[in-house]
Amino acid sequence: MKVLGFETSCDETGVALVELEPGGAPRLLGEALHTQARLHEAYGGVVPELASRDHIRRVLPLARQVLAQSGAALGDIDLVAYTRGPGLAGALLVGAGVAVALAAALGRPALGVHHLEGHLLSPFLAAPAPVFPFVALLVSGGHTQLMRVAGVGRYELLGDTLDDAAGEAFDKTAKLLGLGYPGGPALARLADFGDETAYALPRPLLGSGDLDFSFAGLKTAVLTQVRRLGPNVCEQNRADLAAATQAAIVDVLVAKALRALERTGLARLVVAGGVGANLRLRERLDAGAARLGAQVHYPPPALCTDNGAMIALAGAMRVAGGLARGTREGAFDVRPRWPLADLAAA
Repeated sequence: MKVLGFETSCDETGVALVELEPGGAPRLLGEALHTQARLHEAYGGVVPELASRDHIRRVLPLARQVLAQSGAALGDIDLVAYTRGPGLAGALLVGAGVAVALAAALGRPALGVHHLEGHLLSPFLAAPAPVFPFVALLVSGGHTQLMRVAGVGRYELLGDTLDDAAGEAFDKTAKLLGLGYPGGPALARLADFGDETAYALPRPLLGSGDLDFSFAGLKTAVLTQVRRLGPNVCEQNRADLAAATQAAIVDVLVAKALRALERTGLARLVVAGGVGANLRLRERLDAGAARLGAQVHYPPPALCTDNGAMIALAGAMRVAGGLARGTREGAFDVRPRWPLADLAAA
């Protein structure tokens, strides 16, 4: 089964072709991605209307690029998957409209996929791939969640963010430090030159005993520190504050993820989402899991951010598991707000 996937939930246009045969490991046959980071940089964040218009410009050329890269023809496609939600409504409509129209033209089914399920299953494109069941730490731009994953479509929410997600804490701190957009990777690079013990920042809910997250208080503490330093802060102070912020976020994520492994009795942790590419987080999770005799699985680095491969894979795994067949009706909708816990296994 060959699945063409479209991802247009926010500020990246992703298209990919994934092949999944019965009993075999999925294969990424072709993948193309365009990021809109430069487009939105001047505004300090994503402008929805600009994002939608850029998706319109990029999506078909990227699809042609993927087919040329894979050597596949349109007639080889068995299913067209697209991100149905969550995300920006206008951006989602671009990918959904193109995917459903293409599927109708080919006489193939189209399937709307949950964006977070795509992230959650993306480590199956890495080697070694995880095995069900496992604990999943989803750390994308707007989500920080811990899930118990028994199989495709079988998700139990263990912990959720109560306010700002980890990715938002990275991005907002980067903005306070004048690092531009996207801020998370820039803050991580600056943190390499800083002393993470230079500032005493809070670790919200670290000792709460539950598996929930909260990073709004950390952002406020960073804002207070930035104001104390004043407008002429030196580069070393900025690096120290970046390192201290990263350390606070990583400490909370690691502690909660390891606690989830202990409570569930599982020995596998899957980390997915853009923040999962953070090297400091990976180092700490690997070390902590090793102490518990557990194994950590990550997507390939190039697939940590939003991409079409994860959408194609999620669609393929849903169909292969008998949880979906797609539709040939040509009608579609999008769900800008769509909790993963509401995802029906049907």
